[in-house]
Parts: sequence; C-alpha cells; structure tokens
Amino acid sequence: MLALGLAVASWLLVRAWYGELPKLDWWLATPLAVLAVAEAIGARILRSRLAAQRAARSGPRAGEAPRAVPVRPVEPLLVARLAVLAQASAYVGAVFTGAWAGVLAYVGPVLGRLEAAGGDAIAASIGIVSSAALVAAALWLESACRVPPSSTDEDPHPGVSA
Repeated sequence: MLALGLAVASWLLVRAWYGELPKLDWWLATPLAVLAVAEAIGARILRSRLAAQRAARSGPRAGEAPRAVPVRPVEPLLVARLAVLAQASAYVGAVFTGAWAGVLAYVGPVLGRLEAAGGDAIAASIGIVSSAALVAAALWLESACRVPPSSTDEDPHPGVSA
C-alpha cells in the first residue's frame, strides 16, 4: 500500500515538474541493489548458522558422528539488530519501489515523444527491480531472524494463560 501511494504521488510530481528534473542515470539505484545483495547474503548466513546452532543443541542423531568443529553461537543482540535493519530496509525498498514506479508510469507512455524519456525509463526500470529486490531480501532476512516455535512445548506451562 505504501508503494502504491508513493507511486501515485511521484507520478503527480514528475508530471508537474518533468522538464525541470535532472537526468535520471541508470546507476542511481545501485545502493539499493548492493544493500539487497548484502541482506540476502546475511539472511543465508544467519539461517545456516542458526540451523547449525539448533542442531548442535539437540545433539547428534542416531547413526551420526558427533561434530568435530564447534558451532560458533549467534549473538542474540546481533539477530535483534538484523531484524530491525530488515524491517527498515523493507520500508525503504517499498518507498523507492513506489517512487520509481511513479517515474516509469509517467515516462513509459511518452517514450516516443520525449528524447530524455528513454534513459529515464531504463533508470526507473532498474530502480524498480533494485527496490523490489531490497524488499524481498529484507523480508527474507526478517524471516531468518524469527524464533521458531518450540516443538517440545505444545501446551503452555501451568499457570500461564494462552
């Protein structure tokens, strides 16, 4: 909903002041793409480290040899910080997705009439892809930070209301 509202707002702004805006370069969305890649890598690493930590806690399964390499524990404060980063990045990605979509909504129909619209359409398309990738990576990182439900405690403890 945030992206849709900002798409409409940026379309109105671009429609009103397109001739006065500076040229939109294709590399303007590069920081969003770099952050998306970094968060995706962080989500993958965090997910694997947390899975290894859970497996080490449960002990070796029947028929498995004990782990020779000790598992490096994940700091809970790091996970909390990554969750906050992921949530903020998801909002930033949604904002920029809407802004770039509004630009593309204006320059798309005027591609044949305005000379500058071709480069701006390419920049807006790259911006939309980079911003959407940031939203996806942030949501993946946020899901990696969630604590899985305990499989051993199906019922609440006595005295605790559910």
